[in-house]
Amino acid sequence: MSRRTSSVQRKVRIPSGKSKKSSAKKEAKPGEIPCGIADCDGFADKHMGGRSLSQENAIDTWGEGAFTVRKNRVRVCKSCYKIWKKDNKDDMNSHY
Repeated sequence: MSRRTSSVQRKVRIPSGKSKKSSAKKEAKPGEIPCGIADCDGFADKHMGGRSLSQENAIDTWGEGAFTVRKNRVRVCKSCYKIWKKDNKDDMNSHY
């Protein structure tokens, strides 16, 4: 004969101050790739929200010669990407 009880043991909630996660805060990574737009001082690293645009897209927004090209792409920071995105928001030419 087995000796089982009908009650189920419940998990005890650990208070938020005593969590098992490490208390050390992560250090912010420094930017390495500068933004390709001439007037911008931001960084175009992926972990900082940077993106890569084609030359044609950059010419449409910033004009000829206002950016630096790297492998036929223009690396832009998060704020410059938002500017480009807003500029092309209602452009219907991008749908093929």
